[in-house]
Amino acid sequence: MTDGPVRGRRPLRHLLRRRPLRARLALVTSAAVALVALGVLGAAYVVIRYELVRQLDIQLKQQAGLISQQTRGGADSGVLYDQCAWRAAPACAQIVRADPAAPGQRGLALPVTGATRRVAAGTLGAYYSDIVHDGRPMRMLTTPLPGRDGRALQVAARSDVVDQGVSQAGWYLGAVGGVGVLLAAALGYVVSRTSLRPVTRLTATAERIAATRDPAHRIELSPHEAGREDEITRLAASFNTMLGELEEAVAAQRRLVADASHELRTPLTALRTNAELLARAERLSPAQRERAAEGLGRQMREVTGMVNDLIELARDEEPRPLVEQVRLDLLAERCAAVARGHWPGAVFTTDLAEVTVPGVPARLARLLSNLLDNAAKFSPAGAMVETRLVRAADGAVDLTVRDHGPGISAEDLPHVFDRFYRSRQARALPGSGLGLAMARQIARAHGAELTAERPEGGGARFRLRFPPTAG
Repeated sequence: MTDGPVRGRRPLRHLLRRRPLRARLALVTSAAVALVALGVLGAAYVVIRYELVRQLDIQLKQQAGLISQQTRGGADSGVLYDQCAWRAAPACAQIVRADPAAPGQRGLALPVTGATRRVAAGTLGAYYSDIVHDGRPMRMLTTPLPGRDGRALQVAARSDVVDQGVSQAGWYLGAVGGVGVLLAAALGYVVSRTSLRPVTRLTATAERIAATRDPAHRIELSPHEAGREDEITRLAASFNTMLGELEEAVAAQRRLVADASHELRTPLTALRTNAELLARAERLSPAQRERAAEGLGRQMREVTGMVNDLIELARDEEPRPLVEQVRLDLLAERCAAVARGHWPGAVFTTDLAEVTVPGVPARLARLLSNLLDNAAKFSPAGAMVETRLVRAADGAVDLTVRDHGPGISAEDLPHVFDRFYRSRQARALPGSGLGLAMARQIARAHGAELTAERPEGGGARFRLRFPPTAG
């Protein structure tokens, strides 16, 4: 049977996830600085300790050389100095023979080991060792006496001074490291708070938009912040751009709903009136019933057409599986033939070069039909509607539809492709104001551009231009 997890304990990563981003960034920065500081301070501690011990070793070696020179022809063995409690160097010094039974080998001040006898015998080189004498730490050098066989010199000095120096250096380094870590934490928090200020504003703006459902809010950036080119500032600028696009989309949606409601109100009112009249058909004469039925059918067709147009406008792109290579010249010829049947009072002429473009045939036919119907609607009786298809020198494909009607005024030209927009001349004519908007949407879905022009000689000309790679 295994024990379950201890309640009340959470892993560190879960605790970090609950902290603000700036706090986590400051914590991670402080931890990284602390690790680096500990590494540097540890290395400095090791170097300081090594240097202090090395200086003591050099001092012992120098003293051993002086004693070797002073004892030539002097004592063969025994204690030379026995003030081990002094801090002066050397505090202790003695000569050790390789033979323990030799004279002067009793009552030695410093400890003698087998290694010491081997140094005296010449089978082992000089070495340093740490000893404790009368409760005091000491550093001892054992080295052969030059020119004297079978003898070794031991020199020792107190090392507690070195230990105290190393200990003080450790405390100082620890204090410096602690102050450095605290300073790094404070600076890291300040830097993270300053750097993430646009993110904080972005979060507040997003929460405000979610609460108010108003995309008009923006992240305010000071001139200093806006002049920077870091990722956080670019994120804030991109978020502002996205909010602008969202605001425009919401405004366009509201305009579409308002315009559709306005445009549907009149035919729906007419439908209701005619339906009420037909509901009292027994009170109407046959002629009145026939007019009411014709009006009802006409209004139903108008409403149905407008609803279908709105559904078409709701499509943002063409379904890719339906795209094929379309002979645009043959398609334009068929659309012109259909338009001749719908508008017998207009004269449709075509000048079409053989061109193939990728697209959805039904959608391109709808685009051309809308352009031809629009041209015929504004053309006086007997006027020509000219359709021309050519390939430009740069490889682009141009299809133009021109009428010889009143043309497009300068004030109407920027708005002819807006949904439900109808000029003063068009308000007395049938239509919903969606045909040209739908035509431009279909064109853009095919990678083409549809523009309106005011040609010389009057009338209006609509130009559908496919890029060079389309043909």
